[in-house]
Formats: sequence, structure tokens, C-alpha cells
Amino acid sequence: MKLIMAIIKPFKLDEVREQLSALGVQGMTVTEVKGYGRQKGHTEIYRGAEYAVSFLPKLKIEVAVKAEMASAVLDAITSKAKTGQIGDGKIFVTPLEQVVRIRTGETDGDAL
Repeated sequence: MKLIMAIIKPFKLDEVREQLSALGVQGMTVTEVKGYGRQKGHTEIYRGAEYAVSFLPKLKIEVAVKAEMASAVLDAITSKAKTGQIGDGKIFVTPLEQVVRIRTGETDGDAL
């Protein structure tokens, strides 16, 4: 099992969600986050004054999948979240040792 965490631009969420649903991904967690990468934020001009925006708004999507589905999920997120511009985001994949569904007590693959 793998835990896939993707940091994406907020306006790409619907496209990514629809593609993951089409793949059969059962659920996901979405969190509003702020951060910066190599670009270190950006500057904006508002009413003639220049402001430095250090942390940019992003969304973090977390999806737990079986190991054999991980590459398809990666491809789906990458293809739908990509704009070709700076700040498209990153995807992190980590091994998932154990999952327990609290309501039924199911474990590991059955709990996904």
C-alpha cells in the first residue's frame, strides 16, 4: 500500500478528483495549505503598491491506494494538475504499513 500526497494548485482539484474517481479511487483527503518552492513566492501589484506574497495557497490531496494502483494514480494526478507553469506542485509517495477502518475493524487492503 502507498500513501500519495500531492500539492496542487487549487483550481485543478475538480479535474484531479474526476480522474481519480474514474480510476476507482474510493476516497481522498483534501487540505488547504500554504507554502513555496523554488520560486519563493511572488510579488503582486495592488492599487499601485507592490506586495511580496511569500506563501502561496495550494491544496494537499492525500490518497491511500494499493501498491499496484500507485503508478496509475501518479500519472492521473500529474496529467490533470499540470499547467506547465511554475508552481504546479509536487507529489510525494510513501509506503503505508497498516490501515484500519475504525467502524468495521477491517485492515490493510480491505480497509481502503
